[in-house]
Amino acid sequence: MEIQIKKQHVIDDNIKNNNNNNYIDSNKKSSVEQSLVAATIHSVTAYKSILMPPLGTKLLADKQGLHTNNEASNLKMDVETADGEVSVLLANKNFHYDALSNVEEPYEADVDGKGGGGGADFVAGNEEKQLINEQAHPQVTWLDNEQIDALDVTTLDIGNMFFNRVDSAEIIYQKKKKEIKMVGKYVMGDVLGEGSYGKVKEVLDSENLCRRAVKILTKRKLRRIPNGEQNVQREIQLLRNLQHKNVVALLDVLYNDEKQKMYMIMEYCVGGLQELVDSAPEKKLPLFQAHRYFCQLISGLEYLHGCRIIHKDIKPGNLLLSLEQTLKISDFGVAEQLDLFAKDDTCTTGQGSPAFQPPEIANGHESFSGTKVDIWSCGVTLYNICSGQYPFEGDNIYRLFENIGRGQWEAPDWLYKLDAQLAGLILGMLQADQAKRYSIQQIRSDPWFISAPEEKGPPVPIPPLKRDVYRRSTVLPYLDAYHYETERDLEEVYFTEHDLNRELARQAAAAAAEIKAQQQQQQ
Repeated sequence: MEIQIKKQHVIDDNIKNNNNNNYIDSNKKSSVEQSLVAATIHSVTAYKSILMPPLGTKLLADKQGLHTNNEASNLKMDVETADGEVSVLLANKNFHYDALSNVEEPYEADVDGKGGGGGADFVAGNEEKQLINEQAHPQVTWLDNEQIDALDVTTLDIGNMFFNRVDSAEIIYQKKKKEIKMVGKYVMGDVLGEGSYGKVKEVLDSENLCRRAVKILTKRKLRRIPNGEQNVQREIQLLRNLQHKNVVALLDVLYNDEKQKMYMIMEYCVGGLQELVDSAPEKKLPLFQAHRYFCQLISGLEYLHGCRIIHKDIKPGNLLLSLEQTLKISDFGVAEQLDLFAKDDTCTTGQGSPAFQPPEIANGHESFSGTKVDIWSCGVTLYNICSGQYPFEGDNIYRLFENIGRGQWEAPDWLYKLDAQLAGLILGMLQADQAKRYSIQQIRSDPWFISAPEEKGPPVPIPPLKRDVYRRSTVLPYLDAYHYETERDLEEVYFTEHDLNRELARQAAAAAAEIKAQQQQQQ
């Protein structure tokens, strides 16, 4: 709330004591009246009891200023609000701000110093009461009339002289101006996502002006995660040597020992496959679109296996999409590179997402085929993006692993009706027996993989950001603030705590409605 002051007067001392009630005599005004060019008081609320001014109150006078040497000792301001006119009075000996709904209406003074009503700690009254307050508040400098007359009230920061109670609705928040920050040659933008390891932000390469993404990792967070630091170092070592259009590229790694942070500069992607599926009306993709992404997934996975790398965590959440709709395999935190002289692809550890793990891991086998683990995960991924469901489900991880461990999965009838060739491919990839499970070569020779489904209807588009449907670079506002001020930068946007609470309540209601709608659809 912003209140504009109409006129400011310097008036004679007219505080009267009458049975602990103070009255303002509006007829006793000084002849000295000076108008202000502009003055703003934030969050002044009209109470009939004493009210202290909010911190940060500023007074801006005209060129002549508001500075006199006469006997005037009280400062009165007529304030216009939506509820009518309010008068604000600054007394000379008690340093009170009193807000009244009408200047001629009496108000109750806090004569005992208990701070009743508006929360004031100082009192108006006779010299004896003032002496008591001087002893009770030694940190306060008490001024007489001559000293007060010598003050320039136009520059006096009165707000910092008090502590006051303020209703939460009166707290004003102001958006911070965007300040540019650089890490090496990269200009930092806004946050794109956040996970257990750290944040992912958009950055701009200042040398070639290419959009990039940076994964910011802090050692403090990594220490809280089992094998966190080892997983990150493994991911860096693997990605440094990989170069394929369907594998996310690691471009640079920067370290800040002082802040204990690590910056992994990577290709910029506009979203993920999981985000795309979640935005679809039925939480699934058209078959022709799923076929397009699945072919790219197999191409990238074949490259990784050729480099003796087992990903171990293939799922829609780890498959990113570029501006050109190119799928890129990411997140190599639990990946493993086989030894150059290894006899086969045997692995002994599995740390992937439970819903995408094969029976051999669910049953706790000590060793298993690494490539067949990735094949199984690809089969679950294909089933998920085509149907919006999972082949195996459970109320908890134990029930889930129990169902997966049985390995008794058969393609449902509706899947055969949807596409019989698709059902046959998924069935071959989800064989419980590793020896019978499809290989990359068998997938490539499958009829559904070879012949793309007919395009029916539009594809599911990459969902737009709530704040920007065009997904423009988030670095641009920082560059604007760095190079020059624009009208957009100079606009001050204020919002209250109540506004924040209303927005949070709206988001919670929308989320609850979406969950309820999903439950109704499942029923």
